[in-house]
Amino acid sequence: MAEITAALVRELREKTGAGMMDCKKALTEANGDMEAAIDWLRKKGLSQAAKKSGRTTAEGLVGVASEKNRAAMVEVNAETDFVGRNEAFQAFVEQVAHAALKTGDDLEAIKAATLPSGRTVADELTHLIATIGENMSLRRAKVLSVPSGVVASYVHGALRPGIGKIGVLAALEAPSESEAIVTLGRQIGMHVAATRPASLDVASVDNESLERERSVLVEQARASGKPEAIIDKMVDGRIRKFYEEVVLLEQVWVHDGESRVSKIVKDAGAKLVAFERFHLGEGIEKEENDFAAEVAAAAGSK
Repeated sequence: MAEITAALVRELREKTGAGMMDCKKALTEANGDMEAAIDWLRKKGLSQAAKKSGRTTAEGLVGVASEKNRAAMVEVNAETDFVGRNEAFQAFVEQVAHAALKTGDDLEAIKAATLPSGRTVADELTHLIATIGENMSLRRAKVLSVPSGVVASYVHGALRPGIGKIGVLAALEAPSESEAIVTLGRQIGMHVAATRPASLDVASVDNESLERERSVLVEQARASGKPEAIIDKMVDGRIRKFYEEVVLLEQVWVHDGESRVSKIVKDAGAKLVAFERFHLGEGIEKEENDFAAEVAAAAGSK
C-alpha cells in the first residue's frame, strides 16, 4: 500500500477542487496513483472541475506575447465576463501566451508547458476552475514569425498590456525591425481589428466562399433583366468589390480612407506575409438562459 502523504492529498485537491477527505479516499482507492485518483473522483462526481466541464465558455480573454520577430496569441475562455476581470485569470492568460511563444501554437504542447507556479498549463487551468468556480478552456492559439522584420501585436480595449477581447498579429517582412515598421505593424493591427478581413490576398480567398458569393451576385444580376453578356461584366465588377471588403491587401486603409493597404505596405518597403485576428467568443454558440427560471430553480420553487 502506497503512503498517502499530506502533500499528495493537497496536490489532488488543487487539481480537482474536491474535498480533502474525498481526495484522501480517492488516493487510497487508487493506491497513490494520481491519475487513477482523479478518474475515481470524476466517476463519483466529486471533482468540481469535472462537474463544470460541460458548461459553455464564451467569455474570457485574448492574450498576446511577443519577442523580436515572433509573437503569439491565445484565447482562454470562461463562462462569464466577471472572470475576465479576475487578476489571477488575467495573469494566467499572460502566462499561457508566453508559453505559446516558446512552444508554438499546438494546444497540447502548450498545455504541457510548465508555468512559474511549477504546474503545467493544463493543471493550472484545472486549479483555476476549482478556485474560481467556473468552467474554463484554452480554445486556440496562433504563433507567427518572420526571418527579418516584425510581428506586431495589437489588443483592442486592453484591460492591461497584451490582454483584452480582440487581438491581432501582423507579420511584416522587412530589412530590419525599424521604428517605422513597428509603427506600421501596429497600425495594421488596428486596421484588422476594425475591418475583420477574411483573407490576406486574393489568391488565399476561400473558393467555397467565392463561389457562393458569385452565385448570389449572378442571381441578383439576372433579376435585373440584363442580357447575359452584361451580367458577366456586372458580376466581375461586384466580385472586385467583394475582394475590397474581405481581402486585407485590397481594403482601403482606415487611417487615411483612400489608399489600399497593399500600397501602404509597399511604400514602407515591407511585405505583409500573414495576419491573425482573434475576437473573443466568435463562433461559439452562447446559451440563452432564463435568469428568473434559474433563480426559481435554485430556490426550489415551481
